[in-house]
Amino acid sequence: MKAAVLEEVDRIRLKEVGTPRCTEDTVLVRVDACAVCGTDVKALRHGHAMMQLPVIPGHELAGTIVEVGSEVHGYYDSERVTVAPAVPCGACFYCRRGHSTVCENLLDIGSRWDGGFAEYMLVPEAALRSGAVNKLPDGLSSEAAALTEPLACCLNAQEQLWVGPGDTVLVIGCGPMGCLNGMLARTLGAAGVYMTDVSADRLRLAEVVGADGYFLNEDSRLEADIKGATDDRGADVVIVACGSAAAQEQAVGLVAPRGRLNYFGGLPRGSGAIAFDSNRIHYQELTLVGNHGSTPLQNHKALALIASGQVDAQKIVTHTFDLERIEDALCTAESQEGLKVLVRPHD
Repeated sequence: MKAAVLEEVDRIRLKEVGTPRCTEDTVLVRVDACAVCGTDVKALRHGHAMMQLPVIPGHELAGTIVEVGSEVHGYYDSERVTVAPAVPCGACFYCRRGHSTVCENLLDIGSRWDGGFAEYMLVPEAALRSGAVNKLPDGLSSEAAALTEPLACCLNAQEQLWVGPGDTVLVIGCGPMGCLNGMLARTLGAAGVYMTDVSADRLRLAEVVGADGYFLNEDSRLEADIKGATDDRGADVVIVACGSAAAQEQAVGLVAPRGRLNYFGGLPRGSGAIAFDSNRIHYQELTLVGNHGSTPLQNHKALALIASGQVDAQKIVTHTFDLERIEDALCTAESQEGLKVLVRPHD
């Protein structure tokens, strides 16, 4: 089969490799669509602590089951599925408390196991056991279903933030994840959704969100813009959906008293030290949280939101490439000239 193999930093090659062999406790999936994540780009350019190279990356995917191991029950040939990449152990201190995103033994498809930038992908027994494989309803496209995992990450953030009816939500960063966060906030009942970015082009692309306001992020104006939209209070919820230290520092001044702030986008390794006035946290009783990844349950919920049409995630897809053009797909995602980039391994 054809697969894109990340061999080392700055070297990904399309190669002919052996099709994975389905064993008694695994499932073989034909990959129908796999979206490019910012993590894929970071891994290509800078490496990734969890990746064991060489590896086939790609973890936002949907496909069709083509073979089922003899000891696997509940899954059948020709069923269409999406696969959550994060596989918690289920037994460590954090898993036993329901916090599997910080599992002490977390493994990932596309990092430790080969992922979706290939014609076929083997779903390991641990992923089946954890509930990572979800069946697609009839009529849902593979392209839309491939966005289940990124939406699940947004759901992880907004469940921690208790986003709900009446909230005003400001999303800083209008990339694919910022747009999905904006869409999800509206679905969860937010009364006002506002988007901001340092790029006017990104703001225009983010119009697919249908937000209540779009603000160019200019330091001298953004605080006035958001306070003007919220009766001078600030936003109840601020989500920093970009890997920017400046945005993380700026966000503290945009939250309303008793509001909630989420650092959704991680910073490059070694640059995580930022400075802000902690008295704002103290005297305005703010809540500051971070998050990464998602649970199998959140992937199940995210798929339901997409399948029901409550979140029209496919609206953020701006580019689609064949697997043969994997390098173009990664470069397009890196350039930020569009929003979500999809790879289709099969014609």
